[in-house]
Amino acid sequence: MKLETQRFIDRWAGQLLCGAVSAWVRITGLFGTPAQLSAAPKNILVILLSEMGSIVLAGPMFAQLRRQYPGAAIHILQLKKNQEVSKLLQLTQVDNMHSLDDSSGGSLVSDILAISLKMRRLGLDAVIDCELFSRVSALLSFSTGAPVRVGFTPHTQEGLYRGSFINHAIPYNPYQHISKQFLSLVDALNSGDSTPRNKAAPIRSLPVDTELSVAFADGELAAYRAKLVADHPVTASRQLVLMYAGGGILPERAWPADHYARVAQGLCAAGFAVGLIGLKDDAQLAKDLIAKVQNIGPKPGERLDACIDLTGYTRSIRELLMLFHAAKLLITNDGGPGHFATLTPIQTMVFFGPETGKLYGPLGTRNAILESGIACSPCLSAYNHRLTFCDGNNQCLKRIAPDPVLAQALVFLRDSGTGSAP
Repeated sequence: MKLETQRFIDRWAGQLLCGAVSAWVRITGLFGTPAQLSAAPKNILVILLSEMGSIVLAGPMFAQLRRQYPGAAIHILQLKKNQEVSKLLQLTQVDNMHSLDDSSGGSLVSDILAISLKMRRLGLDAVIDCELFSRVSALLSFSTGAPVRVGFTPHTQEGLYRGSFINHAIPYNPYQHISKQFLSLVDALNSGDSTPRNKAAPIRSLPVDTELSVAFADGELAAYRAKLVADHPVTASRQLVLMYAGGGILPERAWPADHYARVAQGLCAAGFAVGLIGLKDDAQLAKDLIAKVQNIGPKPGERLDACIDLTGYTRSIRELLMLFHAAKLLITNDGGPGHFATLTPIQTMVFFGPETGKLYGPLGTRNAILESGIACSPCLSAYNHRLTFCDGNNQCLKRIAPDPVLAQALVFLRDSGTGSAP
């Protein structure tokens, strides 16, 4: 289903349904007592329908849930296309991972009904809705039958109505990193009824550790490195720098291709190999970038085969992580690769513009956030459902010049070793 269609349904049908459910909850709750979490909950559901990178940012939240409720089974509801990451990171038992297929309206409605019935039969103690102002996720939290429903409230924000049936709500804070706000959702499980303040929440610093890891078998990384060298011999003698130049579902997040080409050419001339990563759909972009690099050069010491096409080379997120282990640096647009990189030793440089690293930057200490800070940036937010007013001329990224980025990359690479491969 197209993103625009999902937004339309969520806006119009979602608001009507949220209003109806809110009225029902208000009437039926007149003579009841506020829902409170039991001392030893058995089943907690986390709804996380966002992009795959959000799963990494939610790592500290899942760790806190396991520490705080060791006897509870943690269930996760995601889009089917994003479930690979949760399985790889072993966020919970496979039987507790549930998915929605959003490829069509029919499959989505069918899965929503099936999941709702399954959760009601299971008997949830609580549900945590990690989505910001999505009506479908709010309605899902109600349809599961969980008595304690945790999520974000827009408070007095106009036009973001999603009902009043989230009974352990906290305000979305546009000034706090999303990982800290996910942790606040865990705090809200034990907060008072309908408390958008959550004043008793602990003071936290931004988590440095994702508390996530991927275990590799003995020799697995070495075998993958050998395969990479066999497929691309230039990586045998040169350290590898990876670039993700695609914008994914939000093309306005992409740093200009000409800028990437300039940095790639400079890295090749400095003795490094540059690998262009992405999905198969990014193959044409990689081909164009390689042509641009070759048109700029050659310079002394440069090899024209030092810029290689790795789009579609990794067949899974696990292979992507192994590729990160085999490289020294990742230069990437905002998106999943920058977050997955935090699970490996690789250094990353991440471009932000339409969104901001202050809210969505990768966790850890091996990240450099590159932002221009012009007045209209960031333009994507929870309040406009990530629908930018930019006309495609994303000056927030175009104004980040390539030469300083190249210089910063070379400083890191030279401080950490030479351009020759290990």
